[in-house]
Order: sequence, then C-alpha cells, then structure tokens
Amino acid sequence: MEILVLGVVVLFIIIATVKFKMHPIFSLTIAAVASGFLLGITPQDIMSTMAEGFGKTLSGIGLVIAFGTVIGIYLEKTGSTQVLANSILKVIGLKRSPLAMNLAGFVISIPVYCDSGYIILSSLNKAISKKTGIPTLVFAIALATGLYSAHVFVPPTPGPLAAAAILDADLGLVLILGLLVAIPVSISGYFWARFIGKSLKEDETADVREEKEVVKSTVKPYQAFLPLLVPIVLIAINSVVNYPTHPFGEGWLFSILDFLGSPVIALLIGVFFAFALGRKVPAKEKEGWVPEAFRQAGSIVLITGAGGAFGAILRTMDIASIINLESSTGIGGLLIAFVISTVLKTAQGSSTVAIITTSAIIAPLLETFGLISITDKALAVLAIGAGAMTVSHINDSYFWVVSQFSNMNVKTALRGHTLGTLIQGTVGILMVLLLYAIV
Repeated sequence: MEILVLGVVVLFIIIATVKFKMHPIFSLTIAAVASGFLLGITPQDIMSTMAEGFGKTLSGIGLVIAFGTVIGIYLEKTGSTQVLANSILKVIGLKRSPLAMNLAGFVISIPVYCDSGYIILSSLNKAISKKTGIPTLVFAIALATGLYSAHVFVPPTPGPLAAAAILDADLGLVLILGLLVAIPVSISGYFWARFIGKSLKEDETADVREEKEVVKSTVKPYQAFLPLLVPIVLIAINSVVNYPTHPFGEGWLFSILDFLGSPVIALLIGVFFAFALGRKVPAKEKEGWVPEAFRQAGSIVLITGAGGAFGAILRTMDIASIINLESSTGIGGLLIAFVISTVLKTAQGSSTVAIITTSAIIAPLLETFGLISITDKALAVLAIGAGAMTVSHINDSYFWVVSQFSNMNVKTALRGHTLGTLIQGTVGILMVLLLYAIV
C-alpha cells in the first residue's frame, strides 16, 4: 500500500507540473497532504508533520538562498558577469576561447540562475566567434554546459542547498565535493561542444532574439570575484575547522572561523561585497534590486519548504522494508538516487523540482543504503544533482533559452544541448562514485 502511495503521488507531481502547469509549491503541498491521508495519518498529525518539515528545511537555508540571490542580482545589474567572463577569457586566451566561455559560465552560475546567465553572456558568443573564426554554436554549447554544471552541484544555487537541508548534509562538504564533481562535468561539456559544435548549423529562418543590453561596467575584475569567492572560501574553511580532528584546535580561532564560515554569515559578508559593486550606481536606479532579488528568492524558498514538508510525510513510511532495499548499499544507493532524479528531471523538466522531490524520497532511505557519514550524505546530494541534469530537453525552460538565444531549431538543440547534458549527467555520477570509492 505504501509503495503504491509513493508511486501515485510522484506521478501526480509529474502530471500536475507537465500537463496542468501547476506551480511546484502547490503540487508538492498537495502531494504531501494526499500522502498523509492515504497513509491513514490524522489531519492534525499531517499538519504538524508538514509544519515541522517545512520549518526544519528552511531554518538553515532560507536566508542563504535570499542572500545568494541578492549577490546574483548585483553581479548581473552592475555588469560584473561580463567582467568575470572577460577576465577568464584573458587568462585562457582567444585560442581556447570556448573553454573560457565554459569556465565563465561555470563560475557565473554559482550565484546567477543559469537561464539568466545564458541570456546575459550569449551576446559574447557571436563577438568572440567573429574574432576567432570558431563557429558560434561551439561557444553556445560550451557556455550552456558550463552554466548547467554549477547549477546542480555547487551551493548557493538553490537545488544543492535544498538537498543538503533535506538530507541533513554538511553544506561546506557539499560545496567542496560539488566543485570536485562539477569541474570535470563542465569540462566534459566543453569537449562535447568542440566535437559536435562544428557540425551544427544555425537556423537562418529563426526569429533573431533581442539580445540583452550589455551593461558597461567600471567594476574591476577582483571586485567582481570577491562577492562570489569570499563566501565559498569561508564556507569551505568552516567544514575544515569542524573536521573531527579539529586541525585549527577548539579555541578562539576555531570559534571565529566557525562563525564566519557558517553559511548565513558567509553569504551575508558576500552581500556586502556585492553592495560595493553598485556604489557608483545612482541610488534611484538600484533601489529595486534587492526587492527583485527577494521576489526571485521567495519562490525558491517556498518550493524548498514545500519539498521539506513532503519529505517529512514520506519519512513516516518504511519504504526500505517495502521494496527490500537492504542489499542496495553504498554505490547501489547512490545509483538509485541518481536514477530517481533522472526520471523526475526527464519527465517534468525542472532540475530544482527533481532535486527536491528525489531528496524527499531518498532521505528516509539513507540509513538503509549505509549512507550515514557526512561524506556519504554529501555524495548523495551530488548523485541527485547528477540525475537532475540528465537530460535537458523540450520540457525544460533552459532548453528553450539556449536554443532561442543561439538560433538553434529543436532538432539542432536536441543534438547539441540535450545530448551534452546526457553526457554531463553520466560524467557526474561517475565522478560521484569515484569519490565514494576513494574518500
């Protein structure tokens, strides 16, 4: 009965999202309530369980998502994204400019949503193509796959944040291991772009999309990197100082680094560095930036909370004993997480919804899978992330952003972008399994 309930509610989430275009907040909440009633839980217990799951999930990451979104908005509005991209291009050089675009997309996607990042940077593709003679679509796919890599693996992007909260994983360790996974995944997208890009043709009949106006920026490269790198470094240090061996001791240095590296404080410090980017912008022009960021963050926060509520209801089910998963330990558990996330991503299109829903399903199974250490939980987050990028196709808004801003018809986008994300997802899970074997 319980496994039937799980199947029904997951199917409902997919159909509600795809066919009826229901917002994930509603589909996840309805799924949680329906699950409770179908499992025979009393209405009072349903509401208390959902409230507990909602609050617990957001207690650690609500402000992190909000602050991360503010950093992203300031990078975008001040033209700092172009500064970051051009800085990486100068270091890598014009001869390897597709690699530069891939890495620029990777860096920028950590605080900026990949859809927005692609729209902002796509104008550089044609400009660099003219300088180098390399086909535009090589740059398009290199940029798209670079942006996608950080989107599913590296906090403070919302998906990994949500998964870390639901699975009770250490955010700093997710960040460190996420970078180790995401960089090879991003590079695999670059090699795919070099391989397939030259054989693809732009759609000459496509409507030429109006390119987003490039913001002329006076921001210096080091200033553009600080709001991004400072929080990442602080969060990573926090994980190091809290390692069981306490390499920094347990005195005053530990207390300071532990405080500064807590995700909320680290991102808040990043916000102040982001504010510095806009110091030369008229106050009237930037007064709406923070409210805009909070509007964007609000939706993600609520989706994440709804996923936590859904997960709390699922934790009342003994899924492991029902479907006999005792033998699926370690690598088997990570593969199951990957497959569930892949199915959900491919079926309904949203990486964030796939990550949150899969995390809710997998959370009660971690002990059964033997994934109980802090490293195991972090790798479970990344296995889910790998599935959530496999594959991006016509039901994914990002697919349309990439195709429309690159003058690719559907067939071309499926060959270039969709197959690229399949390769990336495969490389991602292989990297996760490799880390599981050696860490």
